[in-house]
Amino acid sequence: MKLSIIIPCYNEAKNIPLILERFQEVIDRDDIEVILVDNNSSDDSKQVLAELLPKYTFARSIFEPTPGYGQAIVAGLRVAQGEYIGWTHADMQTDPKDPIRALDIIEKLGNPSNIYLKGRRLARPLIDIVFTFGMSVFETIYMGRVLFDINAQPNIFHRNFFANWQNPPGDFALDLYALYLAKQMRFRVIRFNVRFPKRIHGRSTWDTGFASKWKFVKRTLKFSVELKKRLSK
Repeated sequence: MKLSIIIPCYNEAKNIPLILERFQEVIDRDDIEVILVDNNSSDDSKQVLAELLPKYTFARSIFEPTPGYGQAIVAGLRVAQGEYIGWTHADMQTDPKDPIRALDIIEKLGNPSNIYLKGRRLARPLIDIVFTFGMSVFETIYMGRVLFDINAQPNIFHRNFFANWQNPPGDFALDLYALYLAKQMRFRVIRFNVRFPKRIHGRSTWDTGFASKWKFVKRTLKFSVELKKRLSK
């Protein structure tokens, strides 16, 4: 298996059929797998997955009962079989073709193991651009590494990189953790442009307004302090 793509799914029953259909369109080889992680959804995700997955040979699913974006992704990474592994979102704001594009870049470079591929989001609302810029400036100064557009998708890397992870965060700070660790280990980090349209179905489970953004900022800042202390020992 060349590439394993993890998709954390929490209450994405309406988006799952779209995800699978889009992957069907862009996967033209048999060494790519898609692992959808049902993160204890309260909607019909379990039933939708059971009904649809037999139709898609490249896809499988696992169940992760512990809530958390990071928890779901790490659970998927642990069972991934690909030489290169990583994740993207289930909300259709990220194109399933983007991880395939990342793999194309990796293969053109000769399949290096010390590489980290990450998207760079385009066409976003001004408020989100300002929010991302502010967080990027803080994290870059505080962590001592250039950390821009931390939550952009996808994230793709060699499986040996995952073997170096220790106590990764179980929430959205996972994106910061992985990017910072790649920078600290002096990996070649390659950013490539990705589109970021509005969600097709449902609402974000965390980005529901200014209050939720501020809550996210506080959690990220707290984790940044903890991460810097841990990795500086």
